Amino acid sequence: MNERPYALMSVHDKTGLGPLATLLVRCGYGLLSSSGTARFLREQGLEVTEVEDLTGLPSILGGRVKTLHPVVAGGILARRGNASDDADRQAHRIPRIDLVVCNLYPFEETAKSGADLDALIEQIDIGGVTLLRAAAKNYRHVGLLLDPADYDEAMRDLEVSGELSLALRGRTALKAFERTAAYDALIREGLSRALGDPEREEDALFRVLPLRRAQALRYGENPHQQAALWLPPLAEAPFEVLSGKELSYNNLLDLDTVLRGAALYQEACACVIVKHTTPCGIASGSDPEEAFRRALACDPVSAFGGIVSFTRPLDGKAARALGEHFFEVVAAPAVAPEALETLTARRPNLRVVVPRAVRPFRERLTSTWCGLLVQDDALPPLPTPEDGTWRGAPRRDLWSDLVFAWKAAALAKSNAVALVKDGATLGIGCGFPNRVDAVRHALEQAGESARGAVMASDAFFPFPDSVELAAAAGVAAVMHPGGSVKDEDVARTAQERGVTLFVGGGRTFRH
Repeated sequence: MNERPYALMSVHDKTGLGPLATLLVRCGYGLLSSSGTARFLREQGLEVTEVEDLTGLPSILGGRVKTLHPVVAGGILARRGNASDDADRQAHRIPRIDLVVCNLYPFEETAKSGADLDALIEQIDIGGVTLLRAAAKNYRHVGLLLDPADYDEAMRDLEVSGELSLALRGRTALKAFERTAAYDALIREGLSRALGDPEREEDALFRVLPLRRAQALRYGENPHQQAALWLPPLAEAPFEVLSGKELSYNNLLDLDTVLRGAALYQEACACVIVKHTTPCGIASGSDPEEAFRRALACDPVSAFGGIVSFTRPLDGKAARALGEHFFEVVAAPAVAPEALETLTARRPNLRVVVPRAVRPFRERLTSTWCGLLVQDDALPPLPTPEDGTWRGAPRRDLWSDLVFAWKAAALAKSNAVALVKDGATLGIGCGFPNRVDAVRHALEQAGESARGAVMASDAFFPFPDSVELAAAAGVAAVMHPGGSVKDEDVARTAQERGVTLFVGGGRTFRH
């Protein structure tokens, strides 16, 4: 059927609507609109067909029903070129609606204004949500504009081809589903407050976010706390459990840390041991067994009951070494059949986990008494010799150990420092309110092995005292990001005591 396409316009926010509608008419579109938007368009000197003239049914129920009609829905949802759909449109005289321009009633603004329940109910958009979802579902054939910020790009497309590009239609379709999901969450929260719901449904926060309860957990960090694992819709769990008991809340917190560690050290055959979200041993080796034994040597007492992660597949030899000790979880990119058999026979409760190359979220969400904090969750960029300054004789021979130590400090809780020699941590000081105590703890762990080692810090040294302690223990080189008003004092102290300082590598706080 060769026919004139329509643009259906039904908007509360009329920003930029006049120029868009004018261009649509010039491109051969007919304008179809509900009453309020129709009046606005006529004021712009444009010819408009009202929805009620098309459907034969006036706006009813005080404006509650305007666009809910098969003729409107059919014009949007019909698949172009589908013989059955084309026949239905022809039989029922349904026009082709090729563009929907729609935004929703301002429920959020109404709720924030303190309006009563009746006013809130009248601001629940029904027809607009239907138009958005219908156009988004049929985005291959129908354009959709719900945000005036997209009008300029749409108008450029119209000038070129007379229609919205497929790329823009796809983006606005996704935006529509995001908008309607958020809109429903707003309505649920607004009505809950207006209805005076004192006993909020358990998990209500997560039910209005697009999340699903993937796994119930026995309890949270402590027995008095309830807990569960939640994932986005359609997302699979980012790991597979091959054996052992179900993962607990604390296991999952620790698993988060070791997976980050495995990502930081993925270029090496490395082992990361974590206890209570804190790394207590990290090392590289010629094979997983050697990496494990070297990591365990850093702090075998803290490692008891912890979580172990490898960057390389777990083999039988490493499994036998692991079986000599008690751990809660072992994670590796793959597990050989011999290794799994060894571990399940020796440690039947040990959870053996294979991570999948997926992440449920790109942002880190932290619920606090102040609100929900959201930040990017990318790994920090690695330091390079070009992105910093050597103070003292450059020690390029120690560069790989300095980066190894920097990664360990980045994985640990602030304030954090790490001592490393030959690709293995000797001491990790973390979670201290001041940096000098973190240095003392790491040096105490390392003992005499600190002589000739390197040290890295997750943030600048506010005073020279930490470098003085490191120099007294025989540390050869130190890396820190700098940025303190005392940077020159720290550098001078290092040079006076024969310690090479590399000022570079970004700050890597973890709270």
